[in-house]
Amino acid sequence: MSLTALVDYDSGNLHSAQKAFERMAHEAGHGTIVVTSEPDVVAKADRIVLPGDGAYPSCRAALFRFTGLFDAIEEAVTRRGVPFMGICIGMQMMATRGLEFEPTAGFGWIPGEVVRITPEDETLKVPHMGWNDLVIDNPHPVLDGVRTGDHAYFVHSYHFKVATPAHLLAHVDYAGPVTAVVGRDNMVGTQFHPEKSQATGLRIISNFLRWKP
Repeated sequence: MSLTALVDYDSGNLHSAQKAFERMAHEAGHGTIVVTSEPDVVAKADRIVLPGDGAYPSCRAALFRFTGLFDAIEEAVTRRGVPFMGICIGMQMMATRGLEFEPTAGFGWIPGEVVRITPEDETLKVPHMGWNDLVIDNPHPVLDGVRTGDHAYFVHSYHFKVATPAHLLAHVDYAGPVTAVVGRDNMVGTQFHPEKSQATGLRIISNFLRWKP
């Protein structure tokens, strides 16, 4: 039976994410969801989900405090091609580096930088918070059934500026483009929280659980 590891590294409340992934796994027979910080469990997983709430540098530091955890993730994702989903800061850490507070190295899986959102309309507030309409830039199996105009829920001040346009799967307009979904090969990431994005988010979770890159 397929096993999806939801990585717990003390960087966010995983309760709602766990419930959403368990619901979609149960409804469609997509295997078992396990919340874990154990490298051995991650190493054996068929899919890996890395969430993250807060600031980029603190999330990265928290992840690397768990001995062997990132090594297990990287081995599975970059060498064995295990499907990976990053959520919020978990998505941002796929970048080359983040520029929140101070330059901080990322995983380097998708070239680009995480930079502050700068709306062209100065009356718009940062953080970008609330519902916004997705614009699909490049088709992807994880976005099957998701269309331009579908809503997702965001809470963030920084976004991932990819170096290669093909890696931008979707964006939203916030007086200028703001990255919403990135991906390449067996990796995908959402800036928004799919577990909080109602039907659109549940569709993306279900798609990920059956995705075979």
